[in-house]
Order: sequence, then C-alpha cells, then structure tokens
Amino acid sequence: AELALDPRVTAAEVAGPGFLNLSLDPAVWFGVLPAILTQGRDFGRSGLGAGRRVNIEFVSANPTGPMHVGHVRGAVFGDALAGLLGFAGFEVTREYYINDGGAQVDVLARSAFERYREACGLEPAIAEGLYPGDYLIPVGEALKARFGERLLDRPEADWLAEVREIATAEMMAMIRSDLALLGVEMDHFFSEKSLYGAGRIEAALAALEARGLLYEGVLEPPKGKTPEDWEPREQTLFRATGFGDDIDRPVRKSDGGWTYFAPDIAYHFDKIERGYDELIDVLGADHGGYVKRLKAVVDALSDGRVPLDVKLCQLVKLTRGGEPVKMSKRSGTFVTLRDVVGEVGPDVTRFVMLTRKNDATLDFDFEKVMEQSKDNPVFYVQYAHARAHSVARRAAEAGFDLDDPALASAELAPLGAPGELRLVRRLAEWPRQVEIAATHHEPHRIAFYLYDLAGDFHALQHHGKLDPELRFLREDAPEATRARLALVRATAVVIASGLAILGVAPMDEMR
Repeated sequence: AELALDPRVTAAEVAGPGFLNLSLDPAVWFGVLPAILTQGRDFGRSGLGAGRRVNIEFVSANPTGPMHVGHVRGAVFGDALAGLLGFAGFEVTREYYINDGGAQVDVLARSAFERYREACGLEPAIAEGLYPGDYLIPVGEALKARFGERLLDRPEADWLAEVREIATAEMMAMIRSDLALLGVEMDHFFSEKSLYGAGRIEAALAALEARGLLYEGVLEPPKGKTPEDWEPREQTLFRATGFGDDIDRPVRKSDGGWTYFAPDIAYHFDKIERGYDELIDVLGADHGGYVKRLKAVVDALSDGRVPLDVKLCQLVKLTRGGEPVKMSKRSGTFVTLRDVVGEVGPDVTRFVMLTRKNDATLDFDFEKVMEQSKDNPVFYVQYAHARAHSVARRAAEAGFDLDDPALASAELAPLGAPGELRLVRRLAEWPRQVEIAATHHEPHRIAFYLYDLAGDFHALQHHGKLDPELRFLREDAPEATRARLALVRATAVVIASGLAILGVAPMDEMR
C-alpha cells in the first residue's frame, strides 16, 4: 500500500517468495542525467574500498628478455584492475617482483657474455639452454665498451657476477620501456635478490616457526609427475594443509638450502609487514598449482587478517586473418609486446586484452582488432564516444549551450522513447557495475558494460535516422534537443570514465 502511494513507483507485483518486481516512473531514471553531468567522470566513483591499501603484483616477467604477448595480458589486466580499484576507493600499489635471485639470471649472464665475445669479433657460441635472441647484442656491445677485451681470457668465476648485474639492469630497462609503451607505470619494483643475505627469508620462516607451523618430516611420494621440491629425505615443512592446501610444503631442503617456495614466503611476509590490507597476485595460468600454497602462507603469516587473491591469466592466441602469427626474430622464440603494440597501438591492445575474463583463453587477430565493425569491441565503443562528440560539435554550430551545467539543468520531460529509456537505464547501472567489478577483481566487466552501453547508444542514433522525431538535433524542437544533448553528453562522460579505468584514451573522432 505504501508503494502504491509513492509517485516514483508505477507498478509493484510479487514475483515469487521473497521477490518483488517494481516498475519505476521514467522520470526516476532520467534523474541520473543531472548527476552525471554535475559529477563528470567522478560519477560512479565508490567508497567501497574506504581507503584500504591493496598491493597488486603483476607482470613480474623474468629479467631475461623483452616482454612477450603473454606478459601483455597480465600487464593490462593488472593495470586495469589497479585503475578499477582506485576508482572504487582503494589505495593501490602497482608492484613488480624482479626474479633476479635464481639460476635464470646466470643463464642470462652467460648468454650476454657470448654477445660480448661477438662484439669483440669472435664467433658467439649460443649453446642450447642459452637465450638466442638478438636483443642481447646491444648488451654485448655495452660490455665491450665498458671492459674492452679484458674479460675474454678470464674464467667465468671472475666475470659472472658483474656481467649478471649489468645484463639484468639492461633487461629491466628494456622491460620498463616495454611497459611504458603499453601505458603501464609501476609504483614499486621489488628485487628477489634483496631477500637473500639480509636474513629476510629466515625472518619469515621464524614467524611461521613461532606459530608452530614448521616441522621436520618426509613427504609421501607424489603421484604422477614429481615436483622439483620433493625428495625422499627429511626436510623442513610448512603445515600448509592446515590452511586449505593439499599437502604440506617444503621450505628448506635436506642439504640446508632453500626451496623455491622459501623466497616467495619471505616476499609475501614483507608485503604483510608493509601494512597492506589486501594482496593480489596476477600470475600466468602455468602457476595454477602454486595458488593454494601462496594463499595458505599469507593466511598463516597474517593470522587470517590479509586476504590474498590470485588471478591467473590464460594464454593469448595470436592470429592474422585466422592464421597463426610467426615468432619474432628479435626475441628468437616469441612475439613481443613491441611487435603487438607497434602494429595496433596501446589502446587497441589494452581494450582487446580485456574482452575476455582473465582465466579464459583470448584470441587476438591482428586484422579483426582493426576492423571498423560491431564485431570489433574496441572500435564499437570508441565509435560511440566519437559519435557523441560529433553530435556535440553539430549542436555547437547550431548555437546550443553545451556546458555541462547548462545541460544538467535541461528540462528532461521530452525524453521517454523506449530507446532513450533503455540508454538511461544503462547509464544508471554504472556505479553498480563499478562496485561489482571491483568486488570480484574483474576489470573485463567494465569492457563488457561499455560494449553494451555503446550498443544502446548506436541503436538510439539509428532510430533517429528512421524516425525524424527521435533525432538528437531538431531545429523545430529546441527543448527536446537540449534534453537529448544531455543524454548524449552523459553517455560520452561514462564511456570516457570507463575507458580511463581500463587505461584507454577515448577518441573524440575516428581516424
């Protein structure tokens, strides 16, 4: 009965136990337009995060070469997630974990040394297991410029550490440059090497020991493929099964050396100690077997206070006209970030990488992503934004006041056609879509929403071509024109806001 008295409610009906369907007066929906035009791109910002500090670790490619297309997906996903959470009120740190403490950087040093020999006029011996890509040629030349030929006759033990340091620094400079091409800027780079020799691994394990979560034991032989950290001898084990893992995990081998899990424990302990409220790791799909142990150790070390969400990014299949793309000569084995961004640009690359959920394989066809059609989501969304700006330019030429305050105060009574109502309802969904996407750590939901919003806008413009009374600009109906300009402008604002979250620059006109 009370609902019947509310002028905003035009109908109410019971739709099953516990459910009530309400129909609202169209004026309720159109009331969102002044809010959008007054708040601009801040419309939809949320207090969901309430300033909680979130660390998102992503990319973290080994510093052994240029970034490849698999890294691109993780980089875009992590950066877009950071943008989304920032928009939803979280305080976000973008972090890169430099894997510079393992055997792969020794392989890098030996590979760079062969390019150094080449720079000195000798034939490089790129043995199996070394990195063959041309990208190490400049590193070899830099070593030649620094050392001359002094290293040629020295044993490996004399030059390995210094060459490793130089080659790693050169690779990280290349990776930073690659990330910049994609529009990704990290807040913090954390070196794995910094965990060794400073007692940080020992401190993390001492924290587990203090909680009674380490013991000496022998694990049962695993079924199927034997993991590299298993041995039929007594090791120091973490009680991971108490925190949802399938087995307890070795942290120190029988010979006293660390397992590969030990520095990861120390790294996550460091993040907890830095005071983050939430941790997010963005990893490749090949790390799926690692998720439970990471979540277990963060749960243990934070006493259940700090949640860890591990997002796995599936493979990207690159094609051109449906045919697989050949590898890059520069890298030797894979298509690089520079190959992709150099051909289609950063904005297309970023948007397309978000057109599938992160854990689904993504098809990236170099020809399709440049098509001007509805089947190309990035074009479809950008075209809607450009069309909205085209309408605004024509309205300005006709003498309409396009300032947001003027449009925010426009009389909206002329609006009410089904297509207009559908579009404004979609706009009203924006704040909720932001919160849902942020809650689930799923930035692809923003891309999906923008595609649907663009579809509603394109459909409305098409209706105007069929029915002159529905055109955005009508010289014979200035009030209706002003109302529709408010709707058009609000659409452009929300599209631009959504693209900004994804790190994509909105286009005011198609080029």
